[in-house]
Amino acid sequence: MSKELTKRAEDYSKWYNELVVKADLAENSGVRGCMVIKPYGYAIWEKMQAELDRMFKETGHSNAYFPLFVPKSMFEAEEKNAEGFAKECAIVTHYRLKNDPDKPGKLMVDPNAKLEEELIVRPTSEAIIWSTYKNWVQSYRDLPLLINQWANVVRWEMRTRLFLRTAEFLWQEGHTAHATKAEAIEESEKMMHVYADFVENFMAIPVIKGLKTETERFAGAEETYCIEALMQDGKALQAGTSHFLGQNFAKAFDVKFANQEGKQEHVWGTSWGVSTRLMGALVMTHSDDNGLVLPPNLAPIQVVIVPIFKTDEEFDAISAVANDLVAQFKKLRISVKFDNRTTQKPGFKFAEWELKGVPVRIAVGPKDLENGTFEIARRDTLSKEVKSKEGIVNYISDLLEQIQSDLFNRALDYRNTHVTEVNTFEEFKDVLENKTGFIAAHWDGTPETEEKIKDLTKATIRCIPLNRVEEEGKCIFSGAKSTGRVLFAKAY
Repeated sequence: MSKELTKRAEDYSKWYNELVVKADLAENSGVRGCMVIKPYGYAIWEKMQAELDRMFKETGHSNAYFPLFVPKSMFEAEEKNAEGFAKECAIVTHYRLKNDPDKPGKLMVDPNAKLEEELIVRPTSEAIIWSTYKNWVQSYRDLPLLINQWANVVRWEMRTRLFLRTAEFLWQEGHTAHATKAEAIEESEKMMHVYADFVENFMAIPVIKGLKTETERFAGAEETYCIEALMQDGKALQAGTSHFLGQNFAKAFDVKFANQEGKQEHVWGTSWGVSTRLMGALVMTHSDDNGLVLPPNLAPIQVVIVPIFKTDEEFDAISAVANDLVAQFKKLRISVKFDNRTTQKPGFKFAEWELKGVPVRIAVGPKDLENGTFEIARRDTLSKEVKSKEGIVNYISDLLEQIQSDLFNRALDYRNTHVTEVNTFEEFKDVLENKTGFIAAHWDGTPETEEKIKDLTKATIRCIPLNRVEEEGKCIFSGAKSTGRVLFAKAY
């Protein structure tokens, strides 16, 4: 397969699809709309998972696991949630196959093995988890209940794209129960901030924190908090959501507790989640026409060492130096690979690790051994420099921190120059088509106006920013009174 990528400026969508496959992150599977996450892609997800898991546990949450299947009646208990996901549900109706008498060697569904009640393959787990919480909560002493689950879910999407939208995907979903409304709201906000902290400081992607409109809110939630990121093509991507569920699920599943006065009350709930969709955000925020660009905090391999040699003697001498470097990097917990393959030339290796986004490459040849130097290449800027071997490990450690910071600032600069205020619908359409990015505009607060703008332009309200300035204005579409600007964009 050719390593050459379509240019972003030519076809951004094609560039993305090619990069995910050629960089060995994932590929389409034999099941329509599903993906195989390859070892290199899964290694990135594992680093995300480990960091998030640490953050969840630091905020008092524990991991558990709940069933993949949800009885249909249980799924229907919270009506808004059931309606919201109904079109995406996969359903199990039978539990056995048998030999097809008319087609030797083939199997058919056994008509005598129909389930008494159909099972939904979970698109989200509120129903099965809240039905379980009914047995776990009796008293105020049992609260708060702070549970997270790492799992797969199935949403039968018609149009799929690797990582961004697949029929099955991996995620985490937190589900918590609280004694008071204030505690549940505090939890919802806290987890939004945890997500923002992770995405900005670990993934080097700047985000805007906000609230979803009623139309865009999670089905069954009273409020949805979100973090929104901007990709290089000017489209937005929802990077994480945290939902204040009120008492909706507690009432649907009769989850009550005895308060300190002995009175029975329904608990207050939240749910929150991020998924392998973040892998798509990572690719689209930082990468370039040469391949992946990975922030050091997320890179499975932070440093790669490539030997340049002609003879076995040169290779042995370089290997001794490289292996010493590897040991020093490992002491600093820097992930490093010495690419000592003799089956590929240095040029091939350079191109491969560039495509895979390794943040720093060290090249070592015979002249470097003579001069006591190394050639250092940065993946983010494609710049090279020759450095003395003295103190090289600490230099690289500092360089990795610099690259992490530079990637965030580069993405932030792009985002900041692509937030545009408009005051008329003509300006709105012009920016949407010619500049792209987030558009800060007045909106009258009605779902009708929101829907009409979406129908006409394909742009949606990404969020009502938490830090927005209250100001009187007129809705760009209806001309009705508005009390502040919201952020519109075309989105993934």
